Amino acid sequence: MVSQLLLGEVFEVREKKQTWLRIHTHCDDYEGWVDEKQVQEIKQSLFSELTSSSLFCSLELFTIAESDKRKIILFTGSSLPKYDTQSFKINNELFQFDSAVTGGLEQNTIEQVPSFATRFLNIPYLWGGRSPAGVDCSGFTNIIYKLAGIRLHRDAWQQSEQGILVSFIDEARPGDLAFFQNEEGKIIHVGIILPHQKIIHASGRVRIDTIDHYGIYNEELKKYTHPLRLIRRIIH
Repeated sequence: MVSQLLLGEVFEVREKKQTWLRIHTHCDDYEGWVDEKQVQEIKQSLFSELTSSSLFCSLELFTIAESDKRKIILFTGSSLPKYDTQSFKINNELFQFDSAVTGGLEQNTIEQVPSFATRFLNIPYLWGGRSPAGVDCSGFTNIIYKLAGIRLHRDAWQQSEQGILVSFIDEARPGDLAFFQNEEGKIIHVGIILPHQKIIHASGRVRIDTIDHYGIYNEELKKYTHPLRLIRRIIH
């Protein structure tokens, strides 16, 4: 698994092989394969409407939405097409639910990113994951920024090319993204800066560690685990 689609997210089909579809996602410009039984076709007019309108997302880790026909699970970051006061529509099927949402006309700022991020604390690491069932490092930052109304690319190296460079860690603000490299200098990890020289990131689980100009210091292991490469400010 290279990534996950959450409920309500839209994409374009680029290729079909038997029951498998190669898709290009709108939320983060990523490509992969999905089983056609797990998705629902929509008209081009609805696709255009959803990709150009204000985005509303579920804010609770897990909640239930119900229509006259079925119940479905919403994760944090699930998109809510045609949202209107605790209801949304998938094609013409109306779902109702009772939980907090984020998005729309609300002006999201960098100050909200840390509070969104800490909702995921201790969620397990899952390669390709971007939901409360499990996240990888860039899936975690991707979905947190989606909650703040910002489209972030899917992989860490792609995210490292967005926004503006922060020259020194002393200039970093809560909500900035810190990127880390391997021995070959390749960016392989990303986390979100918190106040007081802390960082929240997905490594084994979503955790909070200390960060300085050397990188991430793990108090449990008593050593640096991720060498710092650069810091980017996405919301500014």
